[in-house]
Amino acid sequence: MTFDHAKFANSLRAGLLKGWQAFVWLLKILVPISFLTFLLAYSGWLHKIDFLLAPLMNLLSLPAAAAFPLLVGLLTGIYGGIAAMATLPFTQEQMTLMAIFMLTSHNLFQESIIQGRSGLNGWTATLVRLGASIFTVLITAPFLNMAPETLASGLSAGASDQSLFAALQVWFGQIFLLGCKIFLIIMLLMVLLELMKTYHLIRYLSVIMNPLMRLMGLNRQAGFLWLTAAVFGLAYGGAIIVEEVKLGQLEDADLRKLHLSIGINHSLIEDPVLFLPLGIGPFWLWVPRLITAIIFVWSYTLLRKRKPSPNIGGRDAGQKRLRK
Repeated sequence: MTFDHAKFANSLRAGLLKGWQAFVWLLKILVPISFLTFLLAYSGWLHKIDFLLAPLMNLLSLPAAAAFPLLVGLLTGIYGGIAAMATLPFTQEQMTLMAIFMLTSHNLFQESIIQGRSGLNGWTATLVRLGASIFTVLITAPFLNMAPETLASGLSAGASDQSLFAALQVWFGQIFLLGCKIFLIIMLLMVLLELMKTYHLIRYLSVIMNPLMRLMGLNRQAGFLWLTAAVFGLAYGGAIIVEEVKLGQLEDADLRKLHLSIGINHSLIEDPVLFLPLGIGPFWLWVPRLITAIIFVWSYTLLRKRKPSPNIGGRDAGQKRLRK
C-alpha cells in the first residue's frame, strides 16, 4: 500500500483552511467579550455586585468576579469564557478551577438541546453537567494552594492608578499575545483533526479504547461514539449518535450512560488546549473531568442495579423519538 501524497496534501490544506476560519471566528468572539470585560473591570462595575455573587463563588473557592467569566462560558462557550477570564487578573489556581468548571459546563443550552435530540433529556443533560462542574471543582480545590484571597489587584483596581489609554495598552498587549498563542494551537489542532477524519483513525482508535470503555462503565459498542464526541465535541458527536442509535446498536441504559460520560467529558483535544496559553497545568485540564465522568457513570449503574426503574417509553419509543 503506497502513501497517497495528494490525499495527505489535500487534508493538510483543508486543515489549514479550517484552522484559519476557526481562528477568525474565534477572534470575533474573543476580542469583543474581552473588551467588554475590560470596560466592566476598569469602571469598577463588576465589584458593585460582589455581594450578590460572593456566597456561591466562595463555595467554589473563587472570588465573586469569577462569576462573570463562568456565566459568559455557560451562555456563549469556551471562547467567550476564556476571553473574559484572561482579561481579569485571577491567580493561577483560580483560573484552574474556572477552566475545570467551563470545560464541563459551556455553551450549555445549545449542547443540551443536541443531547436531547440524540437520546438524553435536555433538562437532565443540563443538570448533570452543572452538577458535575460543581462536584469536580469541589473535589479539585483542596489539591490546589487556594489561599483565602480576593481577586488580585489589576484592571479592576487600576482605574484610579492608570489612565484609560494606559490600561487599554495593557489590555491590547495581553489580548494580542493570547491571540498569537491560540492561533498556533488552532492551526495545528485543525490539521490534526482533519488528518484523523481523512484516514478514519477514530474507528481504529475505538477498538484500542475497549479497556478504557470498561473502566468508564460504558458498553464497548459505544467506543466509537464516545471517541467521536471526545475528539470532535458534542455537536458533531451528537449527529453521529443519532444515526448510530437508529440502527439499534445500544440499549437505552447504555445510551444514557454514554451521554452522561460525553456530557462531562467531550472535546478533549480542542477545548483543553485553548487554556494552555494561560499557563494552566495539563493534568488539571484532562484528569479531573475523566474521574468525574467515571464516578457519575458508575454511580448511575449502581443505582440502576439497586433500584431498577421502568424504562420510560421503552427502547423502541426512544428510537422513534430519534427518527422524528
